[in-house]
Parts: sequence; structure tokens; C-alpha cells
Amino acid sequence: MHSISFTYILDVESVYHSQAMEISFILLLRAILLLIAGPCVFSAVVPALISFGDSTVDAGNNNHLLTLAKSNHPPYGRDFPGRKITGRFSNGFIAIDYVASMLGLGSATVGYLNPEAKGDNIVRGVSFASGGSGLYHGTAQIYNVISLDDQLKLYRQYREDLAHVVGAANSSRILSDAVYLISIGSNDYLNNYYVNIILGIEYNRRQYRNHLLNILSGFLAELRNMGARRVVVASLPPFGCLPSQITLYGLGKETCLQKLNKEASIFNSKMLKLLQMFNGTDGMKIAYLDIFSQLYDAARFPAKVCRRAERMLWNRASGSIDLVQ
Repeated sequence: MHSISFTYILDVESVYHSQAMEISFILLLRAILLLIAGPCVFSAVVPALISFGDSTVDAGNNNHLLTLAKSNHPPYGRDFPGRKITGRFSNGFIAIDYVASMLGLGSATVGYLNPEAKGDNIVRGVSFASGGSGLYHGTAQIYNVISLDDQLKLYRQYREDLAHVVGAANSSRILSDAVYLISIGSNDYLNNYYVNIILGIEYNRRQYRNHLLNILSGFLAELRNMGARRVVVASLPPFGCLPSQITLYGLGKETCLQKLNKEASIFNSKMLKLLQMFNGTDGMKIAYLDIFSQLYDAARFPAKVCRRAERMLWNRASGSIDLVQ
């Protein structure tokens, strides 16, 4: 089990600047390097990048849904090539786009619901993620977006599509060697449990946390049974440091809410134990991305994050990553 710091984007709120974005995809690449057991020619060992989750890795799927959770309007996309509004919850590319580019998998990840997601465009991976989604099925229903269960159904369909494009043997190899990224869970709290009185009556905090973890466990088991062997799972962020939560529950103070941060921290510790149980089973390797620590530092010590970004040197020509201590 490997623990990697990772910068995060939350639904509705972008909580980092361009330097923190650079940290995010560099550290995700570090996680992938650990999964493939060393630095090599990326495209030779990572044939595809496949993403599940919420807006942090949604490459535009919500554009093709009847939902209010869309980013198909300004200022989204203002820094994307051609100022194109793609449905990403970002002013430009999202972290997985940069990672895919560095892996030699194309300049931009394609969302599976995009009409262009066919033929050769799906060979190097796709995103099934949907902004506003969560582990709990009811979270996705709030905005009529793609639940994690439905993302898995789409993945099964993708497996068939891929086999038709490259053949069964090549498809099996690609899916086995691919890296799977899971970034989800924030909306289950911020947009559901914290504001849903009925859900709070049905589950206390411990019961709800266990319910979410059981869903994640079942999802990981399904992925493993379908051949996934390299999986990256992002932790929850420090909820209590988000501007929305400070505004709603901070009683006029402008400091992080430790009660909310504690909830996320407890969830992360339990999730890490779950991932450790899966790690190594049937050849599955899992990298845990500790985005909580990274964002907590960013909220309290933004200058520290800037210096950290400046110490990271990216050799784009060779695809290597140098961390200068």
C-alpha cells in the first residue's frame, strides 16, 4: 500500500490555484509509477486511464444528461484550448487530462457519454465520472447524475465496445494493465448527509460511514472480478476548510471547522484499512492518494503549497519526474 498526497477539486468549488494543480497531476503520476513498479516508458506499461467518480474526474459526461449539475457555461472552459466549454468542472483541463497526456494517452480524456467516445477514441481509456455523484446511490439522484452503480454498468458496456474495436485478447490485456482512478465521496456528505434530515435519521454518522465503505468495497470487488489490477483511490478532502462549509457553519469565523475535518479524517482512516485488505488480492495493486493532508496544508499554509510546487520539476520531454527536496 502506497500513500501519496494529491490535490483535489470539489464539486461547485475550485479550491486550488494553478501551482496546486501542477502538484496534483505530478503526484498522481507518482502513484502510477508505484503501481507499475518503477519509471519506464509510460505508454508501454499504461495502455489506458479509466476514471470513476464525481466532478473531480468528470470529462463532460453531465453535458449529456438532463441535470442542473452542468458546467457547460462560462467561466468554465475559459482556459481550455480554443476557450472551449467541454463540461469539465474547471476553467480548462482537469488533472486526469494532464496525466493522460504525460502517459502518452492523448491530450484530453474523453467522457464515455460523449458521442465521440467510439472507435479508436476509447482504446486509451475514458471517464465514467459524473459531477454531483457519490458512493451512495441517493446522492446521484439529487441531481439526476450517474450513480457509481450506473458508472459500473457503463464500464461493462465499455468492455464490450473495446473488444469490438481491438479484439477480445487485446481488450483483456488493456483492461488488465490500465490504471483505474476512483475519486468520489465528498458529495455524499456535503450535498446529502449534512443537508438531508431524513438521511440523518436513518443513519447516524458511524452507520453512514460504514454504509459508504461497504459500497466502495463492493465496487472494488466488482472491478477486481472484471480484471482491474492497478487502482488509485483518492481520500476525502478536509470538508471543514471549504469556503461553503465555513460560510454555512462557521458562525462568522473564517477558520477551518475541525468537527467536519474530523469526520473526513475518520472516514479516510477506515477507507485506508479497507484498501489494505484489497491490496495484493488476486494481483490487485492499490495506491491511496492522501489529498486530505495536501488540501489541509493548502488551506492553512498556502505559501507552503506554492513553494512545494516550485520545488517540483517536470521534464515534459522525457516524461520523468524529479522531486527536489
